[in-house]
Parts: sequence; structure tokens; C-alpha cells
Amino acid sequence: MNIDVITIGRSSVDLYGSQVGGRLEDMRSFNKYIGGSPTNIATGSARLGLKSALITRVGDEPMGRFVREQLIAEGVNVEGVKTDPDRLTALVLLGIRDDEQFPLIFYRENCADMALCEADIEESFIRRAKSVVVTGTHLSHPDTENAVLKALAIARSNKIKTALDIDYRPNLWGLSGHDDGDNRYIESQRVSEKLQSTLHLFDLIVGTEEEFHVAGGSTDIIKALKKVRSLTRATLVCKRGPMGASAFVADIPDTLEEGMSGPGFEVEVFNILGAGDGFMSGLLKGWLDNEDWQTSLKYANACGALAVSRHGCTPAYPSWIELQYFLKNGSSNLAVRKDAILEHLHWSTNRRKDWPDLKVFAFDHRSQMEELADNAGANRRRIGEFKKLCLGAAIQVAQSQDGFGILCDSQLGQGALYDAAETGLWIGRPAELPGSRPLQLEPELGLDFGNLAEWPQDHVVKVLCFYHPDDDVETKTRQEEVLIRLFAASRRNGLDFLLEIVPSKVGECTNDTAAQIIHRFYDIGIYPDWWKLEPMKNNKAWEITCAAVSENDPHCRGIVVLGLDASMAHLADSFASAARHELVKGFAIGRTIFGAAAKAWFADEINDRQAIDMMSQNYARLCKLWDNAKTAKGEAA
Repeated sequence: MNIDVITIGRSSVDLYGSQVGGRLEDMRSFNKYIGGSPTNIATGSARLGLKSALITRVGDEPMGRFVREQLIAEGVNVEGVKTDPDRLTALVLLGIRDDEQFPLIFYRENCADMALCEADIEESFIRRAKSVVVTGTHLSHPDTENAVLKALAIARSNKIKTALDIDYRPNLWGLSGHDDGDNRYIESQRVSEKLQSTLHLFDLIVGTEEEFHVAGGSTDIIKALKKVRSLTRATLVCKRGPMGASAFVADIPDTLEEGMSGPGFEVEVFNILGAGDGFMSGLLKGWLDNEDWQTSLKYANACGALAVSRHGCTPAYPSWIELQYFLKNGSSNLAVRKDAILEHLHWSTNRRKDWPDLKVFAFDHRSQMEELADNAGANRRRIGEFKKLCLGAAIQVAQSQDGFGILCDSQLGQGALYDAAETGLWIGRPAELPGSRPLQLEPELGLDFGNLAEWPQDHVVKVLCFYHPDDDVETKTRQEEVLIRLFAASRRNGLDFLLEIVPSKVGECTNDTAAQIIHRFYDIGIYPDWWKLEPMKNNKAWEITCAAVSENDPHCRGIVVLGLDASMAHLADSFASAARHELVKGFAIGRTIFGAAAKAWFADEINDRQAIDMMSQNYARLCKLWDNAKTAKGEAA
């Protein structure tokens, strides 16, 4: 048994209207997320530390691959996600009209997940789980129903826990038209009978009052719950929106208030879509960890509260670290998405990929490349071709392994950025105007940095700032204002942020110079995902610097060391000192790698292949120096 929960059923791509407060007809742009109740629950459970898996089908097209890749990135087991060559992945359009209207349109005609069948349910896979969770929608069609019933039969014969999220959508049962996707209740004897025929198969049944109305065949909630109880001994959990939830393990009392409950959480309701799946994820965390029902409901209510406070479904769900913080501290703002501390925790503990090591070939240089071309009498238009050769060298050394990356600009290196898209490399892009002090940004970002919306999601916003604690007030203020705005724009667009500081170019540096700067930036609300720092003069300086980062942001991805055109011998000494510290993940170095090759290539003294090989040798040598330094550190420890 190595899976805590397997969910079965719907899987879609959610296109969420970016604009809030307007009609779905008037949406100008959409954010793309994974969706579908079982998919949401699998993701939410994984974020809370459960080992989750999903059984569904997706199309053999980009949206199907998107679902699969996002699930993997979230830590969800996808062994049960089948690729359907004949059908498209389901699609849903959603919007936030106001605090009560959340229009949505289901595009599910002959979609992939509704082709799930008995053959897709593998007994050996089900037997690896601690629990199986199904949702009501997949009881609406004979083929999907047979798949669900097979999974439940395997689970029950192997004493595996089973749960039902009623998840009633009248539209998906064929009871209303396409324009009625947000309707949550239509009375239907057919649906009631279908649900009632399966209720005895579950240990846990969860639904809203309306969902229990249809499951129990009555709009009197107590009467409905008593009907359900007559058919199953499952624990029943009735979700009650802002009033939390009530759990019933035995006979149904005369009022909902007599059921077991957990504490509620007062938050601003921003978006109810997907909140129930967040609730279910929290409930499963408690249930499968053998917590009492009050604790399980506390987790569920908190997850639901966080979900209704944010945009989207799966993006809104908390990590376990975030949930613990919220349970202990609450939020400083009823609009949780505006709580800076909580939102940073949400961001930093739900990242999609870790980079325990990062060896970056930096060729984002613009002015230096132009100078090299000019000195050789070469046309500057050749710089773009040379940057493609730099990428070729990075790929040659990386050999599709994790832990390698590039820094490349779009002004002179757009072609290289395009070519890097599917290499698996970490990709950073500069935002600053080369050499500017006070800091100015590239005009291509736009006056409000709105053009960051055009950047691919895996590109990291890198900015170099010549900043020193002894700068005059005006210089500090101007630079900090730019950095604050750029950081905010990066977060708004879901992009990692790398801050490079080089104080040595503008003033004397001591052991704590970098630490002073780091503390200052955290104080003004800038939380870089990455720091790019100069080599420290000694181990004490590294200790002070790393402590400054860890004290302010224990979830920072790490530090990479810059090179400043240093020699290999000097870098070897620098690496030996930096590698002693866990927070230092690697390096981001450029001219030491490409300098000699660029000079010769622009002068037509070497060809493309020779340039790639020369840079590959330099890059590989640096990588080996770093790996040796890390190995030496480990041996010393």
C-alpha cells in the first residue's frame, strides 16, 4: 500500500475569466488551470501531504498533456490517467460575476473522461490504496458507472476505505441545458434512485444540503439525511457553506446543529467554485490520518475558506505548511488573497518543481555581446545566432538532466529562448536595462510591466541591481520602487523572481554588506525566489548572508553565485567556500564560459561546431568544479 487516496472521474481544463465582476460574455482573457472534482481533490490532497492518485481519461492533444503534466508537477500519481486517442479533454469556461453568481459552461460532449470504462480499472492499482473516492457525475452514464462500481467492489473486498462526494451537477445529468451550468439543484427521482442504489458501498458520504436533498429524495434536509441513513452506515458530512459542516456517524438527530462540527473561519467569499473540493481534500487529510471528526472538519473548513478566498480551483488549495499557519494565526485580512504573509506561504510552498542544484550558463549579456561583435567588426545581427550556439552548449552539457539552466535575453536572444522551450532547462530572462543605475527596466516590459503576461510560465524574471547600503536616499528610493513594482508584477503573472545584487561595483563591502541589503529588501516586501550574489570574501560572510535569507524566508529556493568574468582558479576557490552552505544551490556564470569563444567566433576564427565545443568544455569544467565542491562539503560533514 503506497497510495493514500485514489480519486475517480472528471478531469478537465478550466478556463477561468481573468476579469472579475463582469459577464462571461465580456471576459477578455482567461487563466488556464486543471479542473474537475476528482482532479481537484487529488491535487488538494497531494498539497496536504497525502499520496494521491487519479483514475480518468484525457485526450491525446495539448490539453490532455497539460492535465497530465500539471498532475505530475503537483505530485499526483498518474498511472491511472489513460490517454484516449479518439476524444478531446473536457473543457470548462468559468467566471466570477459577483459574490453570488459564478457562471460556467461545460464542454463535455463525448469528452475523454466520460469514456472511462471497466477495462481502465486495474485491480492491482486499486489494491495499493488506503482509500477510493468517487464523485456522483460518473454514476450518470452506464460505462462510467460500471467503472466506478468495479473500483468500489475491489476496494471493499480488500477492506479499503471508500468515499462519495455527491458532486451534483444537474447539467451533467442531462437535466438542463448548456446555459444552466451553475445550477446546483433540480429535483430528479431518476438521480435520487441512482445515487441511492450505491450509498451502501461507502464509508464516507459528503455533500451540500442540496446534494443530500437529491440523494435522500426530499428537500427537507433532516428527512433526506434520514433516508440516506436508512440505506448506509457511512459517516455523513453535510456542508453548510459559511456555517461550516455537520458530521453524523450514527442516527440522524432532529437538527443539523446536533451533528459534530469543527470551527468555522470568517473570510470574504470571492469565488465558491471548487471550494467543496478543497473542503473534501482537508476532510480526507484528517480522515486518513485517523484524526477525530472535529479535527477533520477543522481541516476541511479551513481548506474551504482558503479556496473561496482565491481565484481558480486547484490553484487556491493550501499546502500543509500553509494550512497549519492559517489554523494557528488566521489571516490579517478577511480577503485572504490580500494577506501578504499568507499569500507568500501559498506561493512558496506550492511551487511545481524543486531545484536542489542549479548550474546556469548565463548569456543574457547585451552590451558585452555588442562590444565583442563591434571589436571583431561583425554585424550585431549575428549575436542572436551566437546565443543559439550558447544554448547548444548548455544542452550538450546538460544531456536532458535536471539541475542545468540558462540566462538569456529576448532582445538579442529571442531565437535561443524559443529553441529552449522544450529542453527541460531552467530558464531565466533579464528585466533590467544593462548597466543602469538607478535601476531602469527594459522598455519591452511596458510602462506597467504588463508585457510580463506574454512570458511563458517557466521563465524566471531576473533583475540585476547595483545597490549598496550606503547609497544616498534618492538612489535607494528610486531603485526600491522599481524592484517593488517588478516583484509584484512577477507574482501577478505567476513567474519566479531572481534578484541579483552587486554592491561591490558601487562601494566597499564587508562581511555583512549583502546581508544588510537582503534584510532591507525583505523589509519592503520583496521575497525573491532566487538570490544571485557575488562570491563572499570568506566563510563568515557566507554564514551571515545565508542566515539573513533563512531568517526572512525559510522557503526561498536558494542562492546562485555569479562569476564577474573570474578565472577558473578563482571560481574554484569561490565554489569551495559557497558549497559549504545548503542554501547555495549553484552558480550562474557567463563570460568565463563564452568570452573566448565569442571573440573568436565573431572574428570568424572558429566555426559554429568549434564554438559550441569550446563553450561546452568551459561549462562542463565549471559544473565539475561545483560538483566537486559539493562532494567535498558532504565528505567534510
